Amino acid sequence: MNETIERVLADKGDTVEAVAPDTSVLRAVERMNECHIGSLVVCDGERPVGIFTERDVLMRVVARGLDPKRTPVGEVMTRELIAIRPDVTVTEAMLVITERRCRHLPVVDDRGLRGLISIGDLTRWIVRDQEKTIEDLYEYLRRG
Repeated sequence: MNETIERVLADKGDTVEAVAPDTSVLRAVERMNECHIGSLVVCDGERPVGIFTERDVLMRVVARGLDPKRTPVGEVMTRELIAIRPDVTVTEAMLVITERRCRHLPVVDDRGLRGLISIGDLTRWIVRDQEKTIEDLYEYLRRG
């Protein structure tokens, strides 16, 4: 699959929900619930400094017994930000997600944060591509 992440973003949109590091975990979780998403990019101004995910809530807040009202996202976010560029292919992005065992990839370029891709976004893109291939093959065989 040679389609780029830029094409996926063009299709899905490039809106990224972000919070500051001093945002409380409770407020961040409320925002994820409001937006029906599983992660927020944590930005210091315009610069991404981490990502806060559902997994962070479970492993770094609930499991440690931290108070979500008093704990800032910056203390429990995933700091090792695994990001990709818009010219990466869908296949390459899936390899990153599989090998690094993450569910969300910020998309960055020289101008900064361009979007956020989830494993669900990539799966939908691959399934849609496979459905088109099947339809094309069916039409080819039907005409032959």
